[in-house]
Amino acid sequence: MVTASEALQRLREGNHRYVHDLSRSMLSTAARRRELLAGQHPFAIVLGCSDSRVPVETVFDQGLGDLFVVRVAGNVVSQSAVGSVEFAAGRFGTKLVVVMGHSMCGAIQSTLDGLTASTDDMSPDLASIVDRIRPVVEPLLATDLRADRKALVAEAVRRNVRASASHLRQVLAHDGLVVVGAEYSLETGAVDFFDRA
Repeated sequence: MVTASEALQRLREGNHRYVHDLSRSMLSTAARRRELLAGQHPFAIVLGCSDSRVPVETVFDQGLGDLFVVRVAGNVVSQSAVGSVEFAAGRFGTKLVVVMGHSMCGAIQSTLDGLTASTDDMSPDLASIVDRIRPVVEPLLATDLRADRKALVAEAVRRNVRASASHLRQVLAHDGLVVVGAEYSLETGAVDFFDRA
């Protein structure tokens, strides 16, 4: 079984390879697909944003069966996300959960826009995502960051990751399970592990 610290190191090394164009993962091969028919043993769980520019396995230079990935806009923690993480931790003994946001997150921007404009035209499903992010980012509008949209979004992304990671830590009770927060940079491709890493 891979420990949480070993899993975190593997993710860091994989991201380093990705950033420096040294990726070696062959995401899918016939042999690997056949091997995985017997079962999966992901070494890390990643709750990330659905943004198409953040393909988790690619960002960490991992292949089929290496990561258990849960993706939802804004990397928000819903009941189904918690259940998915619980499933992987319990079923596969995976010890590391990474909550990963990313720079320039559209869900964060939509939430900030919703705080300053009407959300009446938003679908109830989209509103449910915005409503999960709102309490985390709304206090930022009372700070000097409100005058700098880029800095506001950057801080909101970080706060949202911290809030999601904290939520998971509170509701998950698996022995040895470690939850860390991270942010992927669309600009550089680098992942910064910043919350309890």
